[in-house]
Amino acid sequence: MSPPNPPGTATQPPPDTSHALQEPPPFTLEPGRNCWCVEPCRRFAMLVDGDAYFRALREALPRAEHTIFILGWDIDSRMELVPEGAQDGLPDGLRDFLCALADRRPELRIYILSWDYAMVMAMEREWLPSASAHWQAHRHLSFRLDGNHPPGASHHQKVVVIDSKVAFVGGLDLTLRRWDDNSHAPGAPLRVAEGKPYPPFHDVQCALDGQAAAALATLCAARWLRATGRRPRPPAATSSDPWPPSLAPELTDVRVGIARTMPVCEDEPGVSEIRMLMRDAIASARHSIYMENQYFSSGEIAKALAGRLGREDGPDIVLVSRRNESGWLEAHSMGVLRARLYRRLRAADSWDRFHLYCPTIPGLLPECVNIHSKVTVIDDDFLTIGSSNLSNRSLGLDTECNVVVTSGGDPRVRKAIAAMRARLLGEHLDVTPEAFQAKVAETRSLLAAIRTLQQKDGRTLEDYAPPLPDDLDAASPADHLLDPIEPIDSDQVLAEFVSHEARPRVMGRVGVMVALALVLAGLAFAWRYTPLREWADFRALLAVVERLDDMPMAPLAMMGIYVAGAVTMLPVTLLILVTVVVFGPLYGAALALGGTMLSTGAGYLAGRLLGRNTVRRFGGRRLNRVSHQLGRHGVLAMVVLRLVPIAPFSLVNLVVGASRIGLRDCLVGTALGMLPGIAISAFLVDRVAAAARNPGLATFALLALVLLLPASLLLVLRRRRRRNAERNKAERHRPVNQQDSQPGNQPGNQQNSQQDGDQDSQHDDQHRGPGGPGRRMARVAHAAGERT
Repeated sequence: MSPPNPPGTATQPPPDTSHALQEPPPFTLEPGRNCWCVEPCRRFAMLVDGDAYFRALREALPRAEHTIFILGWDIDSRMELVPEGAQDGLPDGLRDFLCALADRRPELRIYILSWDYAMVMAMEREWLPSASAHWQAHRHLSFRLDGNHPPGASHHQKVVVIDSKVAFVGGLDLTLRRWDDNSHAPGAPLRVAEGKPYPPFHDVQCALDGQAAAALATLCAARWLRATGRRPRPPAATSSDPWPPSLAPELTDVRVGIARTMPVCEDEPGVSEIRMLMRDAIASARHSIYMENQYFSSGEIAKALAGRLGREDGPDIVLVSRRNESGWLEAHSMGVLRARLYRRLRAADSWDRFHLYCPTIPGLLPECVNIHSKVTVIDDDFLTIGSSNLSNRSLGLDTECNVVVTSGGDPRVRKAIAAMRARLLGEHLDVTPEAFQAKVAETRSLLAAIRTLQQKDGRTLEDYAPPLPDDLDAASPADHLLDPIEPIDSDQVLAEFVSHEARPRVMGRVGVMVALALVLAGLAFAWRYTPLREWADFRALLAVVERLDDMPMAPLAMMGIYVAGAVTMLPVTLLILVTVVVFGPLYGAALALGGTMLSTGAGYLAGRLLGRNTVRRFGGRRLNRVSHQLGRHGVLAMVVLRLVPIAPFSLVNLVVGASRIGLRDCLVGTALGMLPGIAISAFLVDRVAAAARNPGLATFALLALVLLLPASLLLVLRRRRRRNAERNKAERHRPVNQQDSQPGNQPGNQQNSQQDGDQDSQHDDQHRGPGGPGRRMARVAHAAGERT
């Protein structure tokens, strides 16, 4: 069967009319609804982890005669398919390897299409790949970045097709930090990128041939045409078989479905085949649903799973994912969504049939196995492998590609699907696939087999309940904003959240934020790609300062470093620590205090030159309130501001310079506020050095005392703050005179209450009796950190 329509043709999901059934409906592939096409495939194999996929790809690519298509979310010219060396006489690096293939076969054409990534990803990728000579080294190799998608979307398909005969589809990009083998051993020597080790990485790809591979070549050619406006060479007959010789197929002579996600873009309708595929597949489950995925944030998929959990005879549902999100941003977006959906499913799980597992390997903590695979197996009848995550954006916003194998009741296909699932779970549980299948047959339950094979010590799957603190949940936006399923219209968002009258003011603020973002991006570029990069590392900075220590003008040079740090926003805490380590506790502390004063003075003068209006535009509401308090309370405000830092040291200096405080008060307050921290740092460094020189009981006891004193002080202050807050709250709710109980002062009379509050504030500001300075100091501290 040929594809019914080219990629990009509309496939709109009908309304959800699913309802509780006594018997789940059997799953069927329906081209134009839950898949694009269904094509015959002579060989099908699952490749688990990067080592298996990249090794097979290294074998297959040299067999190409006519055309190679490569689609990816990220493609890096420097990656090595076989990091220990392929020993095939060809270069190791991806770019050099492909160029060598093009040299060897002049009739070969190679088309590489990578996502034109968002700038937030720039630090994690090869710098300017489309402009780099790395990808312009051969006239038969064409590399392009594809940005033809709606705002906020991405091209996430990961497909390689060779001569329209063999294709690879899954979750693995040809880039750095993707290679790993099935052992996922901690500290594996080959798991290194750019000279730095990275955590274990688990992913799944599949290989297929026949007409299914030809259909995937059609998909790649359509993507190339949309991105470049040029048609690639049409397919041509070739004599060779690109299938990797060492790869044994797990299935032969099977029909394979291809399902896509493509967003609405300009005049092209969207495609939601994967969305319908997952909905239909979950509804058809009778005994088990097994999912491996990087993310779990789709409310639609969670709703479908919850519907199956609501039935007493519903299936076991097993989700394997990673323990930790990748970085702060993911933890506060996709991590929050996963925890919310986990709570929702556990609440719907009356029969304890839903479990979330994370792979654990001894000696790996605090790292975790990065589960990056996108696999779903339902009963022994359905298998899908591809690029689509269990996220909203994978169902409607990003471009995705999955392949699907269904049994149709064929015992041969059912056996192969069960064996592939056993390979995956056997790897996670550190047992053979045969042992896992035997346990499933014995317990007649996927969940029961996993529970029986879990180990207390050693590599295993561990139950995991994602934490979700109430304050983080309350502070996080709604699900559709964290993980959108369709393009977000900026005009619509502006109309929803900002009144018409406030738009000019908001747009002006946005303009200032953009300008500030450009400045910060410049600093980020400097710290990443210039010699400043070395200064951000403690050991590198320590080495620089140690060399200065031998110079006759070392103190002046150190002062210069503090002033330079003020301009480039180098963390002052790092400078203080390095100064004390190199110059000793007493002399180093004196130099650190002097350098801090110079840095403060430089920032103060810069803020004074920029002016109050300029600084206020990017200082933010909290810092601007602090600026007001600084002008009124001088030294006391500066002391609190240094003790309770609310922004980078250099930025605070700018705001202080733009405020009405004098330079003398600024420097005196900074000295008083910074001196305790510098003294503690000096004393701590001295005690650590003493413990290293004389590792006796007395030195270690004194070191422990140094560590316990600040912690004890913080604990006492925290308890006192809590008691004061409770006392103040009680006083606010207690009438202090007869007037407070009169009807005119009820909460409903907001205007009078506001006026009374303003008068009370004015009276308190003018108060000079006992306790007045304390009250003023509390307000300063509140402005400095919105906490005392």
